[in-house]
Amino acid sequence: MVQRPLGNHYDGPDTFLVTSDTQQTQQATPDSQADTATLREMIGRARVVLWDFDGPICRLFAGHSAEDVAERLVEWLEGRGLHHLLTETERESLDPHVVLRAVDRLRPGSDLVAELEERLTQEELKAASSAMPTAYADPLIHTWTALGLRLAITTNNSPRVVAKYLTGRGLGSCFNPHIYGRTQDLQYLKPHPHCLHRALRATGSAPETALMIGDTPSDFLAAQEAGVPFLGYARNEAKDKLLRGAGATTVVNSLETVLRAARRQA
Repeated sequence: MVQRPLGNHYDGPDTFLVTSDTQQTQQATPDSQADTATLREMIGRARVVLWDFDGPICRLFAGHSAEDVAERLVEWLEGRGLHHLLTETERESLDPHVVLRAVDRLRPGSDLVAELEERLTQEELKAASSAMPTAYADPLIHTWTALGLRLAITTNNSPRVVAKYLTGRGLGSCFNPHIYGRTQDLQYLKPHPHCLHRALRATGSAPETALMIGDTPSDFLAAQEAGVPFLGYARNEAKDKLLRGAGATTVVNSLETVLRAARRQA
């Protein structure tokens, strides 16, 4: 493992972390020459880049387990006598967003959903302090900013969490004010394209002039619905299979590939 120690602080535009996950990913699905050519074409057309947050920019729950967060949300519901709002599968999903969506389906717009969403936000804020930067994300963000591309965040995480992380990394000015995250209208979480539409409207961009970088099928489906070209980032073989299984055709296993293509345009 090649590692440069990082807290959630900024050490300069070329600070990155190469972890065992990154090495495993790079071995999983090597980028072919055809993929690289397609990538260069996609980047060449883009005037605005819409980033998912947790995955392409950082691993939000690297030091603050998402599974533990989900369990605490389930326990909170059970403590209020509301365990019946979740199926057994949902209780055992170990995914906080699954828990949140499940309650919202039965109690949409309720105070209960608002409080549960705020509890998740507070957990995400704690996680932001120990989030692990994605290898090559920082220099890629700085490169595109220097080249004059507009950048936006389109995420299912809280925008407060995104702002905290970006500020800590010295990246806030690269995105502000274009951070479009979770609201209490949970029907608009991806794969709904709502946050992408908000970003496109705010930046005055047509879908075909944008590029979205995401690491989940819901990111791909949201981009597809919005008419935005999609670049998949898969840090391991499992994520690669999920993205390609959903229909994504351009997937990279390291942002280094994207960074090299971006720098060739400088």
